[in-house]
Amino acid sequence: MEPYAIVDLHCDTLTRWKKAGDENLDTLEDPQQVLSLSALPESVKWAQFYAIYVPDPLRGPEAADFYEISRRSFVRQTEKFSDRIAPCETAAHMEAAWEAGKTAAFLTVENGSVLLGDLSRVGLLRRHGVRCMTLTWNMENEIASGHDSDHGFSPFGREAVGEMEREGILVDVSHLNDRGFEELMAFVKKPFVASHSNARSICSHRRNLTDDMIREMVKRNCLVGLNYCKSFLAEGGVETGPEQILAHIQHFIKLGGEKILALGSDFDGAPLPDYLSSPTKVARLYDYLLAQGLPRSLADGIFFENARRFFAENL
Repeated sequence: MEPYAIVDLHCDTLTRWKKAGDENLDTLEDPQQVLSLSALPESVKWAQFYAIYVPDPLRGPEAADFYEISRRSFVRQTEKFSDRIAPCETAAHMEAAWEAGKTAAFLTVENGSVLLGDLSRVGLLRRHGVRCMTLTWNMENEIASGHDSDHGFSPFGREAVGEMEREGILVDVSHLNDRGFEELMAFVKKPFVASHSNARSICSHRRNLTDDMIREMVKRNCLVGLNYCKSFLAEGGVETGPEQILAHIQHFIKLGGEKILALGSDFDGAPLPDYLSSPTKVARLYDYLLAQGLPRSLADGIFFENARRFFAENL
């Protein structure tokens, strides 16, 4: 049995042009990528958050240029493959894309360095159709610090979060360090997301969410995308089988998180276990979860319904 739909909150597919050294590469339909349009199971409706991932070393004009090249690539490719993919900004757009038999494509940003410390760029991103932004990557930027640094939010960062909320760009806390998460709780006003993060009680990597973080996100009606990266699924990245991701799901449920769980693959941005190494294998995970005794309503929630509801309320 396959799910009706899959909503995936994070992939790095769009910006793989940098590794290839070709900004004109059709990354959305590249057979060398894990996530290509041709690799999507035809029987499953698909919605994908395509991140403009900006590496930490890029700052200032370099970060702005990288963002702009990647944004133009997204526009060009969604036009080129418009028979199969549709750029979306709202839940209604997503439903319309599905109705037309197309993949729903949302543009996001990973690393708030693209703002260059300039608040007016938040509005620019929103005009470009960006609907979600991961505040940091691993290191510190003008907003806050990732998990490889121990600093908190800058004054600019606090203003930037408020401006994102006013403009309608979802705040994404994946990669944000523990201090930053704690500080954010004092001034964030709207539900936010962790687009690709797991449970730290199951795998102790500091990129994962603590129980207190998960409880806070449950209380605030947030959304968490389960990450398929080996190192975030199990200690030392040791691969066994789908029971690894099931353990994370069960832990979220234990903490009351059944309504905030979604998927956040990290396709084309992380080493993946074999059982999650393609879109088709992810679709098969649905049947595995049912076989393990998860109610179909809960599996539907994880694969698409929780994200669908969150989008309807927050996009």
